[in-house]
Amino acid sequence: MDFITRTLSVFPQLISAVPVVLQLAFGAMALALVLGLLIALARLSTSAPLKAIATTFVEVMRGTPLLVQLVYIFFVLPSLGVEIQPVPAGILGLGLNYAAYLSEVFRSAILSVEHGQTEAALSLGYTPTSTLWKVVIPQSFVVSLAPIGNYFISLIKDTALTSVIAVAEILKTANMINSQTFQTTEIYTAAALMYLIISLPLSRAVVVLERKVRANA
Repeated sequence: MDFITRTLSVFPQLISAVPVVLQLAFGAMALALVLGLLIALARLSTSAPLKAIATTFVEVMRGTPLLVQLVYIFFVLPSLGVEIQPVPAGILGLGLNYAAYLSEVFRSAILSVEHGQTEAALSLGYTPTSTLWKVVIPQSFVVSLAPIGNYFISLIKDTALTSVIAVAEILKTANMINSQTFQTTEIYTAAALMYLIISLPLSRAVVVLERKVRANA
């Protein structure tokens, strides 16, 4: 009973870090969605230089640990004259990393759209660009919605990595509380539960949204 009481007593302090987690998650996801789509289009383009740049970006981001990328952005870039505050650095690092993964989701989804859809649109007078944005991408979005939702849940959990660059999110806050109270088990149990409390409703929301989009597709 004392364990439960001590664990629950940590929640008010951890709750103060939730807005930071949400800021990181939504900011990084917005960046990842936009950049990921652009990278996917670059990899599908007929331009060899664009393909090479996009492929290199994806391979580098997927081939190096996210933690190393965050550390590089926050600690190495200042030595090159680029200083970024902790939260923007976290958003940038998470966004760039997830953009690489989402680009593969978008690329696969775009390729999954039947070529006949494109041919039909072109025969109706659509330009290749308007066909892409009005026919192909909307259909590919329905296909990619579930993976995007799963990556978003993973992104929320990965915000914990930003604690190493001084972002006062849940894990960093738990570390600070632990250094003062040394109630390690209770504090990190509360931190784990806090991430779970955030993730579970969002997981359910993603499922509901996916069903609605598929029903209206």
